[in-house]
Amino acid sequence: MFSGSLVAIVTPMHADGGIDWPGWERLLTLHLEAGTSGILVGGTTGESATISDAELMALVERARPRLNGRAALLAGAGTSSTATTLERARRLSAAGIDGLVVVTPAYNKPTQEGLYRHFEAVAAAATVPVVLYNVPSRTAVDLLPATVARLSKLSRVVAVKEAVASMERVRELVATTGAQFTVLSGDDATAAQAMLNGARGVISVTANVVPKAMAELSAAAIRGDHAAVEHLDAPLRALHEALFLEPNPIPVKWALSEQGLIGSGIRLPLTELSEPLRPRLRAALDAARGRPPLAQAKSA
Repeated sequence: MFSGSLVAIVTPMHADGGIDWPGWERLLTLHLEAGTSGILVGGTTGESATISDAELMALVERARPRLNGRAALLAGAGTSSTATTLERARRLSAAGIDGLVVVTPAYNKPTQEGLYRHFEAVAAAATVPVVLYNVPSRTAVDLLPATVARLSKLSRVVAVKEAVASMERVRELVATTGAQFTVLSGDDATAAQAMLNGARGVISVTANVVPKAMAELSAAAIRGDHAAVEHLDAPLRALHEALFLEPNPIPVKWALSEQGLIGSGIRLPLTELSEPLRPRLRAALDAARGRPPLAQAKSA
């Protein structure tokens, strides 16, 4: 159901933290033109921790007519409270989206049985497909493959976004969940290898700044074209790394601002990318676009 390059899209903001609605329209258009297959609204990269429910609904409602079926529309519904997550899942399901992305509850550290019951309740409350999201580096809990396999038997649970950068983990998920279930990478640096090992796509941070390149890379990896994957991924490797020089979405919002696509707004407690890190990210952007670094270009 969900495959290829899906973007965990940023939420563009003005300097005062208000949402930049013309910037939002601009980003959506960029992804439609670049071949992005799906848009995740209100994920980690979209500053889910600081956008309100009303803002999330407004982002979804503005995105739906613009996408108009040309790319899947997903929304982040996960919170650390099962009851709150169920309320959000019901509300978003009724908003005409194509799927929910539900992160594991952060901070309270449930057991595997607790995780199973949490997602079971979400699947029962939702009326659209549910994508599990496992990112233990942020949530302090790891949704293990055996639990994903149990959840994959629920009719609403269709995929997992796996942000553990382990090919052994990817292969185990693919082997234990069946053909009707989709494994999606949640780690740009290893996404190509994950797709070569059976994942069917990536929910990407990098796609915010080079959407066409990520769409082409994903297509090559899904069809198993190793030579094309190496050719397409090599220029992006420094960018995959540079976009995590500081916690996401700090670097990616700065990169988009550097490209003139959005302003520099980001909400506290996050702050703008540190000045000493900017040349490294700028050089990675140049490499991803096939341009020589600025200093090299000036000396040529």
